[in-house]
Amino acid sequence: MALHDQTRKAVSGDNVEIASRLLAWYDAHHRDLPWRVSPRALAGGARPDPYLVWLSEVMLQQTTVEAVKSYFQAFMQKWPTVQALAAAPTQDVMKAWAGLGYYSRARNLKACADLVARQGGRFPDSESGLKELPGIGAYTAAAIAAIAFDRPAAVVDGNVERVVSRLFSIATPLGEAKGEIRGQVERMVPLTRPGDFAQAMMDLGATICTPRRPRCILCPVRVDCSATISGDPERFPVRLPKAERPLRRGAAFVAVRCDGAILLRKRADKGLLGGMTEVPTTGWTARIDGATTEAAAPLPGNWQQAGRIGHIFTHFALELDVFKAETDVAAPVGHFWSLAHEISGEALPSVMKKVIEAAMPGATKKQRPR
Repeated sequence: MALHDQTRKAVSGDNVEIASRLLAWYDAHHRDLPWRVSPRALAGGARPDPYLVWLSEVMLQQTTVEAVKSYFQAFMQKWPTVQALAAAPTQDVMKAWAGLGYYSRARNLKACADLVARQGGRFPDSESGLKELPGIGAYTAAAIAAIAFDRPAAVVDGNVERVVSRLFSIATPLGEAKGEIRGQVERMVPLTRPGDFAQAMMDLGATICTPRRPRCILCPVRVDCSATISGDPERFPVRLPKAERPLRRGAAFVAVRCDGAILLRKRADKGLLGGMTEVPTTGWTARIDGATTEAAAPLPGNWQQAGRIGHIFTHFALELDVFKAETDVAAPVGHFWSLAHEISGEALPSVMKKVIEAAMPGATKKQRPR
């Protein structure tokens, strides 16, 4: 019996044909991803590792598959099990996460690993149990339950929202339509192969039902898609105009020692970029500007402006004037000198890498010890 034929016999909702066609397409066209067990391997008895599913799903929040692949592989080399991740120093995890963004995910990742390891290294196999773990919300719990444990959970990410909005021509603005979309997904989820169904929906949105110029001619459910039938799939999902991001200003200071070491400090564990490493900056936040001149430097020196960088956060844009000075003073309290060959391994978020590169091009790239 073909893999997709099995699905027709057990579907929890009333959209049997959509699930069947989608799974047939997934069997032939699924993406090969380092954390994924293929449909053929699953049919042969292989089972997904909940640790890999959890790690990949946390990494994929607000991030693209291509950006995640190298981080996932690096994490697996360092920490191949949840117990290994739990045993790792938090700052090592933050360093490995640097550049992936949304750093509260890394802090929650470590907290979750710690808790799961203390509970014997086994993840809960239900949505409700998974939601009790740090950093696991409704989407992530549903994804892990479906993919790792074969639970018929409704997995709804941005790709799925787009697919369903078009399938049913949902005219309600996306922010208000989440319940309606989830209801449609619940009616499609098959009782067998729910994990493959969830991944098929996500693959369809990522490769066929794209935000711009969807390739409807290749879509396995085009005959079911009311937006395609109407001839205007890009009309959906309906979005309200985005609010303009406020612009915040500040200054950043790159102090360089004669041996090439750079002065750094660790940010507070909570809040924006919590637990990450930075060069000293003025007190900008998402709501207020910081000082923008060398007068706010954390230590004396011949500070010279080295450039200006911009960075976009979720809710605001940031512009930093970058100053550089050479100095051999002792590191102030709460600061430390990072040697030139160590800079690339520090837990520097992307905005701080931009700052350092503006003052010292190439400094954040991997270097050999002198």
